[in-house]
Amino acid sequence: MNAGNIPSWAEVAASGLLVVLAVAIAARQRLGLSRELVVAALRAALQLAAVGAVLLVVLQRTGLPGSLVWVAAMVAIAAHVAGHRGRVLPHARALAAAGIATGTAVSLGLLLALGVISTRPEVIVPVGGMIVSGAMQATGLALLRLADETRTARPQIEARLSLGLSARDAFGPHRRTAARTALLPAIDSTKVVGLISLPGAMTGLILAGVDPLTAIRYQIVVMYMLLAAAALAAVTTSRLAERTLFDTAHRLRPLPAFTADRTRVPG
Repeated sequence: MNAGNIPSWAEVAASGLLVVLAVAIAARQRLGLSRELVVAALRAALQLAAVGAVLLVVLQRTGLPGSLVWVAAMVAIAAHVAGHRGRVLPHARALAAAGIATGTAVSLGLLLALGVISTRPEVIVPVGGMIVSGAMQATGLALLRLADETRTARPQIEARLSLGLSARDAFGPHRRTAARTALLPAIDSTKVVGLISLPGAMTGLILAGVDPLTAIRYQIVVMYMLLAAAALAAVTTSRLAERTLFDTAHRLRPLPAFTADRTRVPG
C-alpha cells in the first residue's frame, strides 16, 4: 500500500487472492458455492467501478441537486429490496418506499438544517447512503415481522375485532412488535460501537489519516442519525402497513398462501 494509505490498482488486484482463498475453501468443503463466490466478487468489482465513474461526474459536475437525485435513486433501489422481504403484504414496495424516504428525508434534512454536515455533494452522497442503508434494514425487518405477525396472530386479531376493538387497537400489539424487532439491530450496534468493532465511517477516517478523536465525533453523528432513520422508517412502515391490512369495515384482509420467504404454508 502506498504512502497515502490508498491501495493501487495492482494492490487491489492482489487482494483478489482472498477471493481465491474463499473459493478454494468452499470447493474443498464441497459447499457448492464456488461459482456464487466468483460471481459475487466480479459483480462487486464491476458495480463499484461503475458507481465510482458515475459518482465522479455527480460530485464534480452536478452539485447539490445531483447528489440529492442520487440519494433519491438509492431510496428507490432500497425500497425494492426491502419491499421484497414483505411482498406478501399489500403494496409492500410502496410501504417500503414511504418508510425509507421518511427516515432518510427527516434524518438527512435535520443534519443539513442544523449545520452538522456540509451541503457539499461529497458529503451528502456517502452520508445519505448510510442513512438509506440503515432505513432499508429496519424497513425490511418491519415488513417481514408484520407478515409473520399477521399470519400467526390472525385468530387473536380477529377475536379483538369481534369484541368491538378498532383495527388500530386490535393490531396495535403486533405493529409495535414489528417496530421493536426492526429497531433491535440499530440499538445493539449503537450499544457496542467501538467495543466489538470500529464502524465503517470511523475506520475510513482513521485510514485517511484523521485523528481518532476527530473520527469519533463523526461516528457519533453517524450512529445517532442511523438510530433516527431506523426508528422513523420502522414506525412509518408499520403504521402504513396496518392501514393496508384492513378494509373499510375493519376486517383483516387475507394474505397469499406463502410466507415472506415464499415457503408454502402447510394446509
